[in-house]
Amino acid sequence: PTGMLQKDFFRQTIDEIHKELLYLIFYFQGEPYLNPGFLEMVRYAADKKIYTATSTNAHYLTDENAKKTVESGLDRLIISIDGTTQDTYKQYRVGGNIDKVIAGAKNIVKWKKELNSKTPFIFFQFLVVKHNEHQVEEIKQLAKEIGVDEVRFKTAQVYDYENDPNNLIPSLDKFSRYKKDSKGVYQPKNKLANRCWKLWHSNVITWDGLVVPCCFDKDAMHRLGNLKNESFKTVWHNDNYKQFRSELMMGRKNIDICANCSEGVSVWQ
Repeated sequence: PTGMLQKDFFRQTIDEIHKELLYLIFYFQGEPYLNPGFLEMVRYAADKKIYTATSTNAHYLTDENAKKTVESGLDRLIISIDGTTQDTYKQYRVGGNIDKVIAGAKNIVKWKKELNSKTPFIFFQFLVVKHNEHQVEEIKQLAKEIGVDEVRFKTAQVYDYENDPNNLIPSLDKFSRYKKDSKGVYQPKNKLANRCWKLWHSNVITWDGLVVPCCFDKDAMHRLGNLKNESFKTVWHNDNYKQFRSELMMGRKNIDICANCSEGVSVWQ
């Protein structure tokens, strides 16, 4: 199910874990600016000295929202922009409008200057796939013209990578998580080492309180606990968590979300 993270539940969770929490990411399979309480929650975390980050398609970065974003204390803002022209952008961002993305980025840059603020640090995130790899240099130039702080090129996770039915895997090897084997079939570059730092470092909490291992569990199927019913500390040390960690250490390839994971592979270029 989908829904909105509620402010009361958010505050309750932050109050419980803020002393151990260093970094808070405000996104998981959704657009944060659709939540009317989003920036209030950012401010709440920022006031507790927690580093905050979010990722957006920038379609809702109006002048007003851009000002509120800078005022919220948000530390890092990732703007997903997977093309420099509308024709290229819409191939992956179906229904999206590149002009809105560019306008949103300009609004944030403007308000950082107006309010004399160093934050948020603004990233352009460019997911490199076959249809946009020819615009790698163009996105660098666009970011420079707007005043974006940094461009990051992200490699794409392809579910059916052996067949690549949507023709997503780029021809530029440095931007691909996959390479062809001796039979000419794409395989992940990594060797699936039975390790994962994330299971001892972080997790995902969904809007309705579910705790899942990481962002690769996009449908929240590996449920380790529920903060609506138990404390974070209890979940972190419970049998479900211990079992999942043990299973990964014994055979990562046997866990669906881990078998096509980027652990051990360069995701950012």
